[in-house]
Amino acid sequence: MKSVTVSIDLQQTPEQVYDFLDVMAHHERFTDHYLMDWRYSGPGRGIGACATVTAVLGGIKTDVTIEVVEAAPPRRIVERNISAGGRRLAEGTYTIEPLRAGGSHVAFTYVWVRAPVADRLLAPVIRAAMRRANRAVMRRLAAELARHVSVAGS
Repeated sequence: MKSVTVSIDLQQTPEQVYDFLDVMAHHERFTDHYLMDWRYSGPGRGIGACATVTAVLGGIKTDVTIEVVEAAPPRRIVERNISAGGRRLAEGTYTIEPLRAGGSHVAFTYVWVRAPVADRLLAPVIRAAMRRANRAVMRRLAAELARHVSVAGS
């Protein structure tokens, strides 16, 4: 299946964005419109940080285990996602680049490594739903990050 990439420009520096994204529990704040019932394990941040969530997308619920498998501060975080009883394996990668005028460009790419037959047959529909959900994630990330940085700076 083809990957899905969404992005946004933010006012915060790459270091501020990375520090926020590095904490697994922060992800709940900007993805809880389709990822629910967060259960955490492992360290709170960095490689090995893990959460099991219930994804609700297109009327279908499935448990997904999300684990950080790569971290390159302040530019990149890679998460491995396992669901559908192990039949679905994917990676989500946050890439953070500085903007010339200040702030950061944040991109999130979701790549299916392995997908069940039903996913492959419905790939265009699934990719469109993921793109919509993750565009909302980027908008919500911007709002949550602005709140987080202003509270931390107070």
